[in-house]
Amino acid sequence: MRKKSELPSKLCAHCALPFTWRKKWERDWEQVKYCSERCRRATAPSPTEGGERR
Repeated sequence: MRKKSELPSKLCAHCALPFTWRKKWERDWEQVKYCSERCRRATAPSPTEGGERR
């Protein structure tokens, strides 16, 4: 078993706080950008998603 301090970490693209590797991210750690689902949802939607209201 590894200590948490020995695990790789990244900075969240939304809140800029550090987060560490999790087992559920094992296969796609390179693509993980956000520390949580809340931060992922809080990012601005892209213009192609039709976010404009009339």
